[in-house]
Amino acid sequence: MSGVKRKRNVLNVKQKLEILQKLHNGESASTDTEDVLNEGKTISHSAALQSVEALLDYMGQRGFDCDDITAVRKICVDIRQEMNKQQKQRRITDFLKQ
Repeated sequence: MSGVKRKRNVLNVKQKLEILQKLHNGESASTDTEDVLNEGKTISHSAALQSVEALLDYMGQRGFDCDDITAVRKICVDIRQEMNKQQKQRRITDFLKQ
């Protein structure tokens, strides 16, 4: 598998800045993020979580407003909840298959 490249679906800088601007203006950016990431492609929860955590690190280094950071942290919580929900569903499905 060393020669196989995985295509990553991440937000580009312009898209990230647009979402951050919406967060700064008090708007919800979660649906915009989902729309951008789902344009004919999907992204794993773990990849999304990794990207959001990297964004949090960046925001902390640049001194973003606490409200903005809190909004991004909520996105992390939402992703983790969705991951847990899907994992629970997989466990139930696997149990029922036995």
